[in-house]
Amino acid sequence: MAKLTVEIVTPEKRILSVQADEAIVPGGRGLFGVRPGHTPFLSLMEPGPLTLIEAGRQDTYFVAGGFVEVGNDKVLVLADGAEQVAGIDVESARQRMADAQKRLSALSADDARFEVEQATVRREAARINVAGMR
Repeated sequence: MAKLTVEIVTPEKRILSVQADEAIVPGGRGLFGVRPGHTPFLSLMEPGPLTLIEAGRQDTYFVAGGFVEVGNDKVLVLADGAEQVAGIDVESARQRMADAQKRLSALSADDARFEVEQATVRREAARINVAGMR
């Protein structure tokens, strides 16, 4: 049976390069699955879980957003950040989210920092949610 080659790359390093039967990706409009023979395309990714399925076993990563390119049985994940779910420090994520919410409450919507803090809240909330999938 055909396999997918899945690569997860961040600006800092290549996180992963493996073979998988299926990848479930957090696209800009929700989760979508990719199996061998999938139609080529490019999509934005939202912060969320990236699940790889190989021989019935699931391995889940948190991706902090970015892009995914699918083509020729390859899934290239260009993530703003990525980590295995098991490595997520939930307490630190909660603290970063609380700090960002506090800064956000002091900003007006037209302040340039407003979107940055709002993105931090969304990303950390997604990390906490994905960590609950362990």
